[in-house]
Amino acid sequence: MVSATDILHARILIVDDQQANVLLLERMLRGAGYDSVTSTMNPGEVCELHRKHRYDLILLDLLMRGMDGFQVMEGMKEIEPEGYLPVLVITAHPDHKLRVLQAGAKDFVSKPLEMAEVLARVHNMLEVRLLHLETRKLYNELVAEHKRSIELTAQPGAMVGVVEEERLATHWFRSLRFRHPWLQLNLLTVFAAAAVVGMFQGTINRLLILTIFLLVLAGQSGNTGSQALAITLRGIILGDLQPGKEKMLVMKEALLGLLNGALVDLVAAIGMYLVASFQHFPGALMLSAVVFLAMVGSCIISGICGAIVPLILKRFGTDPVTASSIFFTTAPPT
Repeated sequence: MVSATDILHARILIVDDQQANVLLLERMLRGAGYDSVTSTMNPGEVCELHRKHRYDLILLDLLMRGMDGFQVMEGMKEIEPEGYLPVLVITAHPDHKLRVLQAGAKDFVSKPLEMAEVLARVHNMLEVRLLHLETRKLYNELVAEHKRSIELTAQPGAMVGVVEEERLATHWFRSLRFRHPWLQLNLLTVFAAAAVVGMFQGTINRLLILTIFLLVLAGQSGNTGSQALAITLRGIILGDLQPGKEKMLVMKEALLGLLNGALVDLVAAIGMYLVASFQHFPGALMLSAVVFLAMVGSCIISGICGAIVPLILKRFGTDPVTASSIFFTTAPPT
């Protein structure tokens, strides 16, 4: 948004072949707080001055010796390719007003000049002009970002899903080619997770009550990480994730994993304690405490993985939408 300070710092040029009019306008503008006001009494140099300084507003007298305001505006159209002339015309001839607007001027003020009217029209024109420039800058940044995205996807050696990402209209056979390699990779990661669980098979055999805990652990940590994964992917796709903010995102998801895990897993620990007590299991309180700590730790890890996996895949040029879930599903259960 344009602030009052931006408006007062705007570059203004006064063009009039009468020194008295120039001094009057300068006094009005400077008295109102505008600090970048220049002037010229030579209309022939306006185009060159505007090409060099790119004024935010030009107060242009209409009838001048040698070159009138209409000729000045015609010359400015070659400088402003979008046809936006930041011109406020000053005229003593009301019959010229329609022609002035048709020539490209954005507004006009009549002589004799009234300070309140001049300042109001100047402020309004500057606000519109600065908003126009700000919008054009944002548009150019979006276009540049889109071009960079196209260049990235066109890089040779990109992994599956980058060169041609899957869309809703993609043929089923091409979709199969996109997805199937990742599912094969997912099979390997699932075996890795199962191997970790197998390392504790002896403990599980002695404490069958832990099988209940494993299901709760996998479900809770998986949901926590899925939330982080969805938010991260949304930020990448929509461009909300600004460069240099990745570390802050990971820390935020770790904190949310801790807080959500502590609140939800407290209920799970109480439930485990009640189940263990009902079965007259010795050490029910200790078991519920272990369940609480394990689930909180798992939720923290899940939150971190949900944020960091798509970031890493994007860094290596892989489509995070296609591949993130493959790697993510390995981490939380372990």
